[in-house]
This record gives sequence, C-alpha cells and structure tokens, in this order.
Amino acid sequence: MTVTSLVLLGVAALLVGFAKTAIGGVASIAIAIFAFVLPTKESTAAILLLLLIGDVVAVWHYRRDADLGLLRRLIPAVLPGLALGALFLSWVDDTTLRRAIGGLLLVLAALQLLLTLRSPDASRLGSSRAAALGTGAAAGFATMTANAAGPVMTLYLVAQGVEKRRFLGTGALFFFGLNLCKVPLSAGLGLFSTETLWRTALLAPLVLVGTWIGLHTARRLSQTRFDQAVLAATVVSALALVVR
Repeated sequence: MTVTSLVLLGVAALLVGFAKTAIGGVASIAIAIFAFVLPTKESTAAILLLLLIGDVVAVWHYRRDADLGLLRRLIPAVLPGLALGALFLSWVDDTTLRRAIGGLLLVLAALQLLLTLRSPDASRLGSSRAAALGTGAAAGFATMTANAAGPVMTLYLVAQGVEKRRFLGTGALFFFGLNLCKVPLSAGLGLFSTETLWRTALLAPLVLVGTWIGLHTARRLSQTRFDQAVLAATVVSALALVVR
C-alpha cells in the first residue's frame, strides 16, 4: 500500500470519529475514501470496525440523550433490511456496489434537500408508523451494503424536529446496535481478513482523536449549520463514488 493510500485511510479514520460525535454526514466521505483505496467489499468490513470504535465513544458521551421511543419504532424493520443488504453484497461485484453506494447517497441527499425546503406541515410525515418502518428497512439495507445509513437516519430525525443533542444521542445508540448486528453477517461473507484486523488496530487511535475533535465541535455548532454540513458531506462523497 502506498504512502498516499495510508494517508487517505488516516484522514478517513479521523472523519469516522468526528462523524460519530458531531456531523454524521462526514462519515460518508470516510466511506468514499475507503471504497476508493480498498476493494469495495473489503472496505465495508474495514470501516465497520472503525465505526464501532466511534460508536462506543458516542454512546458513552450521549447516553442520557437517546430517545428510546423513536428507536422502538425503527427496530422492527431493521433486521429485514440487513438481511436484504447481505444478500445484495453476496451477489454484486465491486464496481456495481461502488456505484450503488454513490447512487444511494445521492438519492438520500436529494431527499434531505427536499425536506429542508418542505412546508411547515411536512414534518408530520416523519411521525407515521409507515415512515418509521420504511426508515428502519432502508437504514438496515444501506448500512449493510455501504455503511451509509447515516443520511437515512438524518432524514427521519430531522422530520421529527429532533434537537441536536437528542439527535446525536439517538443516532449513537441506533448505529451502535446496527453495527453490532452487521459483524456476524460480514464475517459470514468472509469480509474480515487478517489484514483488515491489523489495519483497524493501526487506525483506531485516529478514530479516538476524531471523536475528541467532534465533541468539541458539536458544542459550538448550531442546528442549521449541522443540517447543512450533513447534506454537503453526503453529496461530495456520493459524487466521488459515482464518477470514479
């Protein structure tokens, strides 16, 4: 692996940590970097382990802010979404998967933009049971295939009018549980190689540094800037995957 590739993976690890404790959409850029440097399927397993490290820090820091009521509405549809995502992973090649990731992120970014421009009454759409089940299924599929459920969850929580710390706490607990469920599925697909485990160990300290930076940034970030940054990060990373 070249020095440039190592530097890119180091930057991605920092972004993973930052995303977990501040701007979730930034994780999409890290996903794009991993898919650029590594074979796409291998990249999904490698970044999954780093995401779990960030999840542990985020859950601990925001443990009092999670909305368990919101999570209970999402969980019933997550497992079917994960299973469908695992089936998709076992079927497609790297090129198809990479472009599917990019296309999925672009669609979700467009949905977020529409939500931003919505009428005041549109927020009611996010409170229905159908919206919760649809979000859970889409999040399960997106996270299994691309570690890209962040934009799905963002769309749902913004539709709920969730305040920033509640947003971060609910997302932290949701993704920790989701990523834990993905570990046996990824292992069953043979995605955890010895090289992947060593790479995770080397990059883990950078994830922790990123979480520290994210915690300090989140305290100073307004809700409006938060939403804008998530959308911008998603669009940039999606375009990078589609045009590659």
